[in-house]
Amino acid sequence: MSVRMRHTKAHSGKRRSHHGLKMPRLSECVKCNEMHLRHRLCANCGTYREREVIDVTADLAKKEKKQKEKELQAKKLGA
Repeated sequence: MSVRMRHTKAHSGKRRSHHGLKMPRLSECVKCNEMHLRHRLCANCGTYREREVIDVTADLAKKEKKQKEKELQAKKLGA
């Protein structure tokens, strides 16, 4: 079956003119002055509306601990 009513390039372009990507709206964190998405907590310091929601330092300590354990296991396997 062939296409009966074809749209011109101009018609398709006019319809797609609204498909452009927009930059996300960013806000500045009150505590650390880092940019973050609006209505989301700051990934850098873990605060939302001047309240600490997530303890970021605890997460860092946990990651460092895991990294040390991996290094120790790699040394045991290698030695």
